[in-house]
Amino acid sequence: MINAKTIFITGSSGFIGSYLSKRILDENNNVQVIGLDNMNDYYDVSLKETRLKELQKYKNFIFIKGDLANKELINNIFINYKPEIVVNLAAQAGVRYSITNPDAYIQSNIIGFYNILEACRNNPVKHLVYASSSSVYGNNKKVPYSVEDKVDNPVSLYAATKKADELLAHSYSKLYNIPCTGLRFFTVYGPKGRPDMAYFSFTNKLVKGETIKIFNYGNCKRDFTYIDDIVEGIIRVINKAPEKKNGEDGLPIAPYAIYNIGNNNPENLLDFVKILSEELVNAKVLPKDFDFEKHKELVPMQAGDVPITFADTSSLEKDFGYKPHTSLRDGLREFAKWYKGFYK
Repeated sequence: MINAKTIFITGSSGFIGSYLSKRILDENNNVQVIGLDNMNDYYDVSLKETRLKELQKYKNFIFIKGDLANKELINNIFINYKPEIVVNLAAQAGVRYSITNPDAYIQSNIIGFYNILEACRNNPVKHLVYASSSSVYGNNKKVPYSVEDKVDNPVSLYAATKKADELLAHSYSKLYNIPCTGLRFFTVYGPKGRPDMAYFSFTNKLVKGETIKIFNYGNCKRDFTYIDDIVEGIIRVINKAPEKKNGEDGLPIAPYAIYNIGNNNPENLLDFVKILSEELVNAKVLPKDFDFEKHKELVPMQAGDVPITFADTSSLEKDFGYKPHTSLRDGLREFAKWYKGFYK
């Protein structure tokens, strides 16, 4: 159960935002969810519209179409609805897109997040939870990635904006005593996901008989985290805001925390693609005799990419008694079944 009357979720028609909103609405009859999304066309808008339609069936869901970078709109939402908890999931996502479209990232991830922080300062909230990313770890050689690691060397603009969000959140938390928790998500996947993510874009290409490119000659590893595991982590974090307390100088110690939410189990990309193709065949998305070897091409590393992501989730386990656990095969099986139903 959520300990609040009103929760404001940005990016509510997005992948994680829609799952989180639905879970809260399913389990909390007395909680009002205010959802914000700009419904942009970074990827197939029909997917966002499908997610939104599901949410609009709930009487205690209010949807506002608008942009995070619109300061007046954000202020008005806080004044009119007085959210006690804010979960900021709206962002311009994608590492590669940030190389060619930097403006979108500054507008959404920097200016948009600043607007949220200012609104929380002027309209005090119980807890601000926001999405960071495993990309902040850059090319860290030490694995698994720990929240104690230094993260000062991002290798993409997307990663730099997420690191900037963490710094902004910490300073607002310290200055204005705003309980604030950042979550570094690791390669989230599942049904109704983002079509720009590898598992989804690979599927779209294989269905069309096209060749898929596997970067770093297949020597990349990713800590794939199933969407339900991510949402469970967020729910647990929402209800446990960092404690407010003062330091020896009488000033607030920042009520601030940061956690990794990952599967703590990196998978080789070649193994991942093999499992994906098998589950697509099982779900009858691809024919039984599909020759996967003919449709893959091993290519060099791409700019902005990293060879491995690997989450140390020990602090999440210690503070919340929770660790993501869905196996890659189980998660990709659910995706394949959904894909068959949605597109076929």
